Amino acid sequence: MSSDPQFGSRKSTTLIALAAAIAMLAGAASFLLRDQHAPDLALTSIEGKRISLAELKGQVVLVNFWATSCSICVHEMPKMVATYEHYHGQGLELVAVAMQYDAPAYIVDYASSRKLPFPVTFDAKGEAARKFGDVDATPTTFVLDKKGDIIARYVGEPDFAALDRLIETQLKA
Repeated sequence: MSSDPQFGSRKSTTLIALAAAIAMLAGAASFLLRDQHAPDLALTSIEGKRISLAELKGQVVLVNFWATSCSICVHEMPKMVATYEHYHGQGLELVAVAMQYDAPAYIVDYASSRKLPFPVTFDAKGEAARKFGDVDATPTTFVLDKKGDIIARYVGEPDFAALDRLIETQLKA
């Protein structure tokens, strides 16, 4: 133990800074992005419907990378459904992209048993994850504006209040 009277103060400050850094890393990281266009990507839903991000221009779009084996993804999915249902009539679209390592049967079972109301796709070759910047952490959600630009990325479960505010602002734009 140090006899330096400032040691305790420095130690407290260091511990507070360390705790804040851990809290930020443990929580969902959100990044606002500017001038980054979404990749030109066509996906196929588990029902066989083609979904082109280019064709979704004019709408605000959430692209949610997830996996059935991801506990945070499973926890956030009801909130994604609620967000979609609340804003879909106002111009929001959501595309769920199951990761390459997920089992197709699990994806279909999850989507059908929970009656997911938005398109669910399977990134069998990892192409979508690569084109969105080598996504490897789930969940990762991208917010696209009406022009098809990526304006935000959430790694981990989003702060849904902040996400709602961003969606509302973009829907009015």
